[in-house]
Amino acid sequence: MKTIINSAIVSLLLVLSSCGLTKDVATPNKGLPINFRGTETNENASIGSLPIKEFFNNEAMLRLIDSALVRNFDLQIALKNIDAAELILKRAKLGNIPTLNLQVTANSSRPSDNSLNGLSTSQFLNTNHIEDYNANLALSWEADIWGKIAKQKDAAYAASLQSAEVKKAIQTRVVAQVAIGFYRLLMLDAQLQVAKSNVELNDHTLKMIKMQFDAGQVTSLAIQQAEAQQLKATQLIPQINSEINIQENALNTLTGNYPSAIERSSTLAQIVVPVQLATGVPAAMLGIRPDVKSSELGLRIANAKVGVANAKLYPTLIISASAGLNSFQASNWFNIPASLFGVVGGGITQPIFNRKELKTQFELAKVEREQSVLRFRQTVVEAVAEVSNEQAKIVNLQSEYAIAQNRVKTLQLAVKNSDLLFKSGMANYLEVITAQGNLLQGELDLTSLKTAQLNAGISLYRALGGGWQ
Repeated sequence: MKTIINSAIVSLLLVLSSCGLTKDVATPNKGLPINFRGTETNENASIGSLPIKEFFNNEAMLRLIDSALVRNFDLQIALKNIDAAELILKRAKLGNIPTLNLQVTANSSRPSDNSLNGLSTSQFLNTNHIEDYNANLALSWEADIWGKIAKQKDAAYAASLQSAEVKKAIQTRVVAQVAIGFYRLLMLDAQLQVAKSNVELNDHTLKMIKMQFDAGQVTSLAIQQAEAQQLKATQLIPQINSEINIQENALNTLTGNYPSAIERSSTLAQIVVPVQLATGVPAAMLGIRPDVKSSELGLRIANAKVGVANAKLYPTLIISASAGLNSFQASNWFNIPASLFGVVGGGITQPIFNRKELKTQFELAKVEREQSVLRFRQTVVEAVAEVSNEQAKIVNLQSEYAIAQNRVKTLQLAVKNSDLLFKSGMANYLEVITAQGNLLQGELDLTSLKTAQLNAGISLYRALGGGWQ
């Protein structure tokens, strides 16, 4: 046994000098900006590290999020992918364990009487058939000299971690979709109330115009214009109701439920828009954001695959052993120690004719690793840009919302003054109708802008890696 193993080791040493193992490519984290564009030095902890229940404080929304975390189909599929990755990892961990097989065989053959075996059997054994009974344990073990099996384990482990990060990324998306969908629902409720209030305002104006028509102060054209404005506002009500139903169905789909009404215990006016949200620094985001960590693990897998492909180019040392019972008569099969036998061997396999193919696979693995490096850099650049974009949206939406608020206040005053001036005969009906139409659009725009502010905050939370904690 020792002679065989020593011979194998000597053979390996002869080729060792010509073998070179590859080095892993480090994660390219250098070159990150110190801060996100548009932000000064921000030493506060990023909102991306906040748990879901600390970032969101609306109970009705949190109930929807909790339901989505349990029942969302994409998340359930991601959990199954994690289970599959863990099973693959368990299989990979058994890669360097010796294989041990039990084999029991019984054969009986009748050679030709004119054959050498037939003549020998009849002369020496006084029989015309040969029997062979064998029971043995066969052991085989591959020495992981080049780290191939270790690299396979590392790739499986990284894939298991990557599946968990993919699940986190899906969860951040689902949480953001639920929150944005819920705020959109509140926006539609607010717009429905705006439309109904405007219809009531138009009713009041139409009554005044009809009274003036009866008094001969205006023509029928004034009534027609007022009725058209009223119908325009009234038409919004079924449109918004339809969008409310569709949005409720979308939220139910995200939470894994069939279409039904969605509970909301608050209105859009009651929701407070955060004034400032801490972004932290880009380096901190890399440790939180799931897609960045998943891309980093992808590079780790690529490194492992390069190691495996490289190891296949070099000799493989396999040590085998077999021991058991063997006899050509069933009656003597278990006659111990006479039936005992044992075999020990060691073998080296070096690819020759398929070496070019293996070399090509190795070069291909290196190219795929370079692609993984580029994908990681791309993911980081896009992540930093996404945070900067959302931060810019928040800053500019705050200014836009403040302007829209002043515009609505001005339009409300204009509607009030036009009504008074119309009653006193100092303004015509077109001025009243125009003021009311502008107010309707202004109030609808205001609800959209407030929702956009809330959505930008959610998108920033997700861009910083929040939503899976």
